[in-house]
Amino acid sequence: MAQPVSTQQQMPAILPGRKLASAIVIGSAAVVAMALAGALALWFHYGTTVFFEMIASGISACF
Repeated sequence: MAQPVSTQQQMPAILPGRKLASAIVIGSAAVVAMALAGALALWFHYGTTVFFEMIASGISACF
């Protein structure tokens, strides 16, 4: 009689890679939310003109 090439194995309910991927997505979302909150705080504290001047001078300092 012919034997099957491989046996059926049960897949785990949650793969370990999925936990890591969801942790990376949640961490990235938290970092983006904190950066956005910081930018909004600077905007309200310094006003639009000063905020844009700080961003422009920071970008020009990088290049």
